[in-house]
Amino acid sequence: MTIAITHGTLSDSDHSAQLRKAVIASTIGTAIEWYDFFLYGTAAGLIFGKLFFPNEDALTATLAAFGTYFIGFVGRPIGAAIFGHYGDRIGRKATLIATLLCMGIATFLIAFVPTYSSIGIWGAVILTVLRMLQGIGVGGEWGGSVLLAMEWSRTHGQRGLVSAWPQFGVPCGLFLANLAVLAFSQLTGDQFITWGWRLPFALSIVLVGVGLWIRLGILETPVFQQLLDNRKIEKAPIIEVFKKHPKEILLSALLRMSEQAPFYIFTAFIFAYAVGTLKMSRDLILMAVLVAACVSFITIPLSGHISDLIGRRKMYLIGAATTGIFGFLYFGMVDTAVPSLVFIAIVLSLIPHDMQYGPQAALIAEAFTPRLRYSGASLGYQLASVIAGGPAPLIATALFASYHSGYAVSIYIAACSVVSLIAASLMPDYTGKDISKEYDD
Repeated sequence: MTIAITHGTLSDSDHSAQLRKAVIASTIGTAIEWYDFFLYGTAAGLIFGKLFFPNEDALTATLAAFGTYFIGFVGRPIGAAIFGHYGDRIGRKATLIATLLCMGIATFLIAFVPTYSSIGIWGAVILTVLRMLQGIGVGGEWGGSVLLAMEWSRTHGQRGLVSAWPQFGVPCGLFLANLAVLAFSQLTGDQFITWGWRLPFALSIVLVGVGLWIRLGILETPVFQQLLDNRKIEKAPIIEVFKKHPKEILLSALLRMSEQAPFYIFTAFIFAYAVGTLKMSRDLILMAVLVAACVSFITIPLSGHISDLIGRRKMYLIGAATTGIFGFLYFGMVDTAVPSLVFIAIVLSLIPHDMQYGPQAALIAEAFTPRLRYSGASLGYQLASVIAGGPAPLIATALFASYHSGYAVSIYIAACSVVSLIAASLMPDYTGKDISKEYDD
């Protein structure tokens, strides 16, 4: 006979142990998924244009490479719909295991895609299909990993901090991806563009094994168990969440404009811009992004914690406003092409992002009623990928091609911030409130 796992049947120490396990499983699993996702972005900015679109001029090849990169963002809302459905139907844990496998296998296979010199344009076609699968996998990951941590948190006053730990997986993944490219770039030297770039993708299969081992050892969240016990499971959560929470889905997507678009400019477009246009050292830019990711290890959980003290919405608004101003400072420093100034600009670039990303998980997830939370949070979060993250490197590249100035990209970042300031100010704020009961009972 199995005993239902609820807050009431676990001792305080057992509950704390489960919370720790859930946070660790969420953070490590998310770090692995983002390693896979960011690895592609770094490769797209540095080498995919040359390998898969060699007949184009450098700018067109970069645009084509970022076009395949964008496909991953198209896959993210699809993954949110697919895995959101199962996350609200069969549970957070089982769904998270599926997302990890989807992402990991697709990334591993990228290591073996033949280039244009071997099979022509079919190399780019295969790459695009695998990138779509990456997007589908990461599209289902975020909602589940946040809920796994947040729904084990029994104290209302620490949900911002607890929910920020899965967000911590983003700089971890970014750090690991850039470290892998930097390490294999050094090891393989001139052969990096020939075959060395494949090694970081092949390595992902080891990380997936680690992630699966950790996730298989956790329990389902008490909030989902309560839904099962009370027979509150929706048959079609995706349809129902559009009926019950259309405003929250739309606002979740729009409030991410000032967080997600600049992030991919600061971590993906910068490689094409600084290395390709400004002719700076590839390893210098990789190292700067590595250091920026290390700063985020502190600023993401810190921002989540501050949101517990002053409120999610207020913290988010401060971050969105800071990002809008920082874009001008960033490109002012980068356009000097002075290595020290460029390095400092990149290191500082993720701090305004983190001021939003830390509280963002709780701000979005708390806005949805428990039985529709996986679907609603995933959809709102991932729809931003189509309007913000995915197009950002493409828009930045096109703006620079038209105006030949980084300040054109700064204006784009500022416009994104205005959209987010409006959306965040309209978003409901559940800081410190009970989120285990259905909102519409």
